[in-house]
Amino acid sequence: MAFENLFAKIDRIAGGSKAGLLVPAEGLTHPKTKRAFVWITWLLIVELILGFGAVVVAIVIAQAGEPVPFAVWMRTVVVLGMTATLFYFFWRSTKGYYWGYQRLRLFAQIFPVITLVIAAIPGLYPIWMITEQIIFSLIMIGIGDFLTSDHMREVFQKPEN
Repeated sequence: MAFENLFAKIDRIAGGSKAGLLVPAEGLTHPKTKRAFVWITWLLIVELILGFGAVVVAIVIAQAGEPVPFAVWMRTVVVLGMTATLFYFFWRSTKGYYWGYQRLRLFAQIFPVITLVIAAIPGLYPIWMITEQIIFSLIMIGIGDFLTSDHMREVFQKPEN
């Protein structure tokens, strides 16, 4: 029960005034919803592996005596933190929280654009990091595609208060 209190507080911070809004449970049990959630789970796991992989590559490069730019270290930390946040939003959306779905959908649509724009800045990142950012963006676009499907938007219609 202590965890539920903690989650309720986190939900209030992350979800704002919509923190307590739940979508009807029947939509969550629909086969299309379950299938989308399975795909999103795997895509988020791939994002997490990609993030850890970037950290490992940066460490290996640094251990070899090559300089690793500060921007690379910041990017790896941000990606891991962001992915953890996305997992939380996803988990809450699977429980029917409207705000969790909305936040996950928003981030899945915005992050690829931001990531690709930053990757296009000449000289900011080495080529391996640019490649990682492109892959990251493609996976996020895939997550966004599932979240913006007609079915998922119907399941996660804004609930009436």
